[in-house]
Amino acid sequence: MNSERIVGRSVPRKEGRDKVTGRSKYVDDMVLPNMLFGATVRSQIPRGRINKITFGPGIAWDEFVIVSAKDIPGKNCIALIGDDQPCLANEFVNHPEEPILLLAHPDRHLLPKAVEAVSIECEALPAIFNIEESECRSEVIWGENNIFKTYLIEKGDIDGVWSKADFIVEGEYTTGAQEQLYIENNGMIAAFDGAQGLTVWGSLQCPYYIHKALIGLCNLPAEKVRVVQMETGGAFGGKEEYPSMIAAHAALLAMKSGRPVKLIYDRMEDMAATTKRHPSRTRHRTAVTRDGKILGGEIESTIDGGAYLTLSPVVLSRGAIHAGGPYHWPNVRIRATAVATNAPPHGAFRGFGAPQSLFAMERHMDRIAEATGLSPIEIRRRNFLRTGDTTTTEQVVREPIDLGKLLDRGLEISDYHSKKKRFAIQNKGGDTRKGMGIATFLHGAGFTGSGERYLSSVVGVEGCADGSVRVLVSSTEFGQGTKTVLSQIAAEALGLPYDSVSMGQADTLEVPNSGPTVASRTVMVVGKLVQSAALGIKQTLISSGLLSEAYSADEFRAACRRYVSEHHQFRSWSRYEAPADIFWDDEKYRGEAYAAFAWAVYIAEVTVDLTTFSVSIDDFVALQEVGKVLHPLLATGQIIGGVAQAIGFCLYEKVVWQNGRMQNNQMTNYIMPTSSDLPAIRVFFEELGNVYGAYGAKGIGELPMDGPAPAIVNAVSDALGVHFDSVPLLPEDIMDKLDSARLAVAAEEADVGGGR
Repeated sequence: MNSERIVGRSVPRKEGRDKVTGRSKYVDDMVLPNMLFGATVRSQIPRGRINKITFGPGIAWDEFVIVSAKDIPGKNCIALIGDDQPCLANEFVNHPEEPILLLAHPDRHLLPKAVEAVSIECEALPAIFNIEESECRSEVIWGENNIFKTYLIEKGDIDGVWSKADFIVEGEYTTGAQEQLYIENNGMIAAFDGAQGLTVWGSLQCPYYIHKALIGLCNLPAEKVRVVQMETGGAFGGKEEYPSMIAAHAALLAMKSGRPVKLIYDRMEDMAATTKRHPSRTRHRTAVTRDGKILGGEIESTIDGGAYLTLSPVVLSRGAIHAGGPYHWPNVRIRATAVATNAPPHGAFRGFGAPQSLFAMERHMDRIAEATGLSPIEIRRRNFLRTGDTTTTEQVVREPIDLGKLLDRGLEISDYHSKKKRFAIQNKGGDTRKGMGIATFLHGAGFTGSGERYLSSVVGVEGCADGSVRVLVSSTEFGQGTKTVLSQIAAEALGLPYDSVSMGQADTLEVPNSGPTVASRTVMVVGKLVQSAALGIKQTLISSGLLSEAYSADEFRAACRRYVSEHHQFRSWSRYEAPADIFWDDEKYRGEAYAAFAWAVYIAEVTVDLTTFSVSIDDFVALQEVGKVLHPLLATGQIIGGVAQAIGFCLYEKVVWQNGRMQNNQMTNYIMPTSSDLPAIRVFFEELGNVYGAYGAKGIGELPMDGPAPAIVNAVSDALGVHFDSVPLLPEDIMDKLDSARLAVAAEEADVGGGR
């Protein structure tokens, strides 16, 4: 066997050369004969009843294909978790961008004018736009109470801790929506043939999500629906569920017209109509002893789900499970709720609920430190989870994690203590203030609870006629390195050179359902299955007598060629089976929430300009334990990219809403950080291994989204001596808070001077 290790090396990306040379084909590069172009006519009001649709003059409407809800051959819904979101509104609209009609024409340049010429008369109904309005229920817009989903996590005797507390610390923390802003807009092409069925090609994360949605919508058998992922230019969760909607629209136009239809969003439509990160509000009430130990607490977490259910229940679930952070809670009660509003549905975004609840937890830890008179370092150290402790869901921490040691390493790398002393002197004068902030956190890899058991994912590895090997998975590549790392895993398992392994296209006609490319599950869960399936190929060749136990790459290729010539096809399959020691109780919401957690310590150094109130990040240390680093360069890139995205979430990216509609849906007025706004992001790893992941790996893609916002806001609060409990934290927010603090001090001094 090849003695050179593949895992742990920064091998070239599988798709890298094609991308940098321009050979990669994205969906908008694809042209089919006789193809039409599609467009969507949307609601202009947040909530109402559709009374009349008219088609204005000056448009040759007979040249257009027009699709409405009555043209849907199956069930008018986008199947996902629930069936509440219609593909096309028929009688009611529930958000300002709700699709009502679809148009198609051979000339794509005529479509914008045609969309404008469609008049939709609606009877407006009262709408609600934020969490507080939804909770008041002055209008019930979903179900009986505007509540999509609730979870309750209880551990110990929370009601008995308050009388034992030396301190009771309370706080409320909020986060805003965030746009994924992938570089390639959403887009789909659909073609329909009565005999062959329906095929869609597109920019997407989850082929089998779309496959499921199209079967019910188009009333077609599974074998007559094919979904093919084209090269995808970024996703970050924004192409998890929403592509099912675009694919459905393209499919309906193709089925009615009998011609292929391309439906590509421009940037403004993409930003306004598609999903975003859920806005959130989290309330903490914590009982603490004089020496800083957490006795217990109550955490109430609420997210704004928008107009339809979509993925809100599972976003809420992850947020609730992560709400206690990497700390030991002897007693805790976590109530989590997702509510409805009349905004476009919010959905998947890197981190998937954890950034919201971990922001609250890490800001609250600094509040607890202040109340107890301890440092932010010490309050965390005294409450870290240790091996043998249980999490908020009573999952026993089995791995030998030492968060205190991880914290010490982060403090040393960042030169935390000496900088704190130096900044205390510097901050006594001048027009700037400097501060240091930390965040310690965890992120579960894989689907929550029984999710992986329910998915029952399947992967394949194929021995090819030329002696090479091909990996067959529906896991998609959208920039994160799926093709590269899964190829490394297969090559390592077979003892082959990396170049001997290729990846099959993510095409539901060709690959099994290995589950969605989400939840930091690809390397850990799918990778482990790829390793198993590859070993199946090896064992088959050995047991058939074609290969010895000790073989070279050339001998493997020769044996593989011979096996294929004799049997015509050579494939090994592996299906996920939940480990015997991983059990989750869906009803009680307790147990092993994740097979493995990644752990991290992030430290931010900031400067606040007291003239412009802007925040500059001068240094950022990201230290994480991730099991095993399979590809050092890709892993480092994942962390740097995630931290950069989280800096946007923290300091720059504010969605401006008006009556449920995004007002700043352009890259000129939705401000995100550029390379010049980013600090040197210094990335470091610890590796403890992981028995549930391929070669010891854990998922890392979402982890770096969780920690930067609280670390940065903790640093800003440290610099200014003022609490900030919301993100995004813009210069005007800092100015307003400092003005309020000055007024409060002046009022207090006046009271003292007046003898009161």
